[in-house]
Amino acid sequence: MLWGRTVNYSLKAACAAAAVVFGLSGTATAQEADFSGERVELIIPFGEGGGTDTWGRFWAPYFSVFLPGKPTVVVKNIPGGGSTSGANQFEARAKHDGLTAIGTSGSTQFPYLLRDKRVQYEMRDWRVVLASPTGGVVYVNAELGLKSAADIKALEGVRLRYGSQGATSLDLVPLLAFDLLDLEVDAVFGMKGRGAGRLAFERGEVNIDYQTSSAFINNVTPLVDIGSAVPLFSWGAMDDDGNIIRDPSFPDLPSFPEAYEMMKGKKPSGPAWEAYKAFFIAGFPAQKMVFLPKDTPENIVESYRAATQAATEDESFLADREATLGKYKQIVGEPAERIFRQAVNVPDDARAWVQKWLTEKYSVQF
Repeated sequence: MLWGRTVNYSLKAACAAAAVVFGLSGTATAQEADFSGERVELIIPFGEGGGTDTWGRFWAPYFSVFLPGKPTVVVKNIPGGGSTSGANQFEARAKHDGLTAIGTSGSTQFPYLLRDKRVQYEMRDWRVVLASPTGGVVYVNAELGLKSAADIKALEGVRLRYGSQGATSLDLVPLLAFDLLDLEVDAVFGMKGRGAGRLAFERGEVNIDYQTSSAFINNVTPLVDIGSAVPLFSWGAMDDDGNIIRDPSFPDLPSFPEAYEMMKGKKPSGPAWEAYKAFFIAGFPAQKMVFLPKDTPENIVESYRAATQAATEDESFLADREATLGKYKQIVGEPAERIFRQAVNVPDDARAWVQKWLTEKYSVQF
């Protein structure tokens, strides 16, 4: 178990907070909660350095500033089981007093959706306070000879290695994508998070990787700048009509459907594509979320939601968000509740197709 450090927020953020503190929590229900002198733990069920850890450490100081009473907020990393270990601990031990929250990723909800035997949490009962859309970028080792996404067909017949948290984690999306592209990818399971996968890439142990937007922006861009990594495509983003389009954080990279067309000469279609799209929607438009335990009193939930709303309107947050989180609007309140419900309800036929594929491809038993 790795304990995260207490995150210090900037003087600028503190000054900005002073002008609006409690401004959005003026209702009686929000004012009833008071975290003065308290320590709040934000559980991140992954190791340090990955996308969810980067995202959680960005958000922690803003919760500290905007929650009533300005509690100390620390990140507590509990890696293992593709995030199920930390989620199970949250389910079993977190009290309803608002002093423990959890920051999840698609790697937490996918095992839940697929009825993974390691899951001992009932995610639908948790109280969501924030949903953070994100994207992701696939990149390869420059030693493979590719210069850009335009060279993707050069990967035909090349043996690739990918460091994975597990087939039922959020890595389900890249593993399905690689299969749709007919890439020969050997998955090396057992990574404690995407940060571990990136480190394996840096050591030369794997030669293809993907990172969610925050981790790619902060940790992989330097590898691209020195010429050791070549970005190929992003997963893309959803438009209002449900189509996958280019990710606004990576407008120069093709989306996955575009990469598929570049590789195969036709647009993706068929049952495998429909299953991929269903889990992409479940995993990325609401990819990272902050929850409180079930039965948390409404005044505490509303205090968290008001704090989150206040943070998203703070000048310091707005100035720093893009460099860390990308160009994604953070979703709070009732919209977060709606997108959470969408994320934990994939079509039965897509779930059945993916379960069959996982059993045949990776011997996963359900």
